[in-house]
Amino acid sequence: MQKPVVAIVGRPNVGKSTIFNRLIGERISIVEDKPGVTRDRIYAEAEWLTTTFRVIDTGGIEVGDEPLLTLVRQQAEIAIDEADVIIFIVNGQEGITGADEEIAKLLYKSNKPVVLAVNKMDNPEQREQIYEYYALGFGEPYPISGAHGLGLGDLLDEVVKHFPKFDHVQDEDDVISFSLIGRPNVGKSSLVNAILNEERVIVSDIEGTTRDAIDSTFERDGQEYTIIDTAGMRKRGKVYEKTEKYSVLRALKAIDRSNVVLVIIDAETGIREQDKRIAGYAHDAGRGIIIVVNKWDTIDSKEQSMEQFEEDIRMHFQFLDYAPIVFLSAKTKKRLHTLLPVIRLVSENHAKRVPTNVLNEVIMDAVAISPPSSIKGKRLKILYVTQVSVKPPSFVVFVNDPELMHFTYQRFLENKIRDTFGFVGTPINIFARRRQ
Repeated sequence: MQKPVVAIVGRPNVGKSTIFNRLIGERISIVEDKPGVTRDRIYAEAEWLTTTFRVIDTGGIEVGDEPLLTLVRQQAEIAIDEADVIIFIVNGQEGITGADEEIAKLLYKSNKPVVLAVNKMDNPEQREQIYEYYALGFGEPYPISGAHGLGLGDLLDEVVKHFPKFDHVQDEDDVISFSLIGRPNVGKSSLVNAILNEERVIVSDIEGTTRDAIDSTFERDGQEYTIIDTAGMRKRGKVYEKTEKYSVLRALKAIDRSNVVLVIIDAETGIREQDKRIAGYAHDAGRGIIIVVNKWDTIDSKEQSMEQFEEDIRMHFQFLDYAPIVFLSAKTKKRLHTLLPVIRLVSENHAKRVPTNVLNEVIMDAVAISPPSSIKGKRLKILYVTQVSVKPPSFVVFVNDPELMHFTYQRFLENKIRDTFGFVGTPINIFARRRQ
């Protein structure tokens, strides 16, 4: 499901990053322990009470030689575009500055909820000065201390009140919702247009929950599809070119709302680190995944074959060994007809459920042929297996001791399930539980 987005906005050195770290706690990981996956400190998820949301920190833009107010304006514009709620942070030890007023002017025009936080209010005596911040025009200012974590509960209570309620396209079981993600200029918009122009059976244009995006619904061979558009959102100038992390945030929003995600790779430029990073988000979200190599018409088959390119993809995307690969050209529509059948197959596998008796027969046969090795004189005993959920398919293996389930044997069980039941294009979760 789509998660609300909270942007932290403010001029430099008001404590944005400190508040960011306080909100996310220890949840963020810079490096994921999976082969081929890298992580940047791009965004993080935070949780308050029972609500999960994304947090973005606008403090990571390089200043360069640009004037301070230009930088501040760029940060605020990006936050306005991407956020559902904005936390506007000012420095309580310095009072209201010209840069604060500059940001406030931009936020007035956004028509988005803005919660004003006055940071560095560490002492009770300072809180008597809070009233001057009403002059910024955002209602009640919330005194906080990022350094000591004071006042954040009241601040988050107010932020959560303004979260929107999203409509979830993927809740309609008979409609396959898919999105296209990838680096800029890999041909996402061209592929969307190619698919829709070929079908020419537009059922409806649904206004998506992602701002400035239109979800296009069409029908093919009796199956209804919805393309979740991640295009648009290009601001004037070159603001977004300098802030690639916000394109990742837009991809995350689309992933949340999809059954299947198409990871688009440019055949001309080849595989980049950003491709692996974005694909990792779809994998972590448990979505069905297809790797689409676009612009294949530009590649000379004598210099590089599909088999060679696929081998390169498998080497770089080891964590997506289950994902099918489709080669096509959005420009010429060559091999475009191969895409929708694969999307349909992956969607079906993503929602596939295996009968419990058949599942146990397969697993017990596999265990009999290749029993687990003993660990410190103890041997894993698999007692029973059941599928507990779909999207993605998730299985619980009841054992004598979960600590004896080595990841290599868990991988062995996953491969056995895939060999028997397919599950092409979808991740699989396997959890070991002690049988009570």
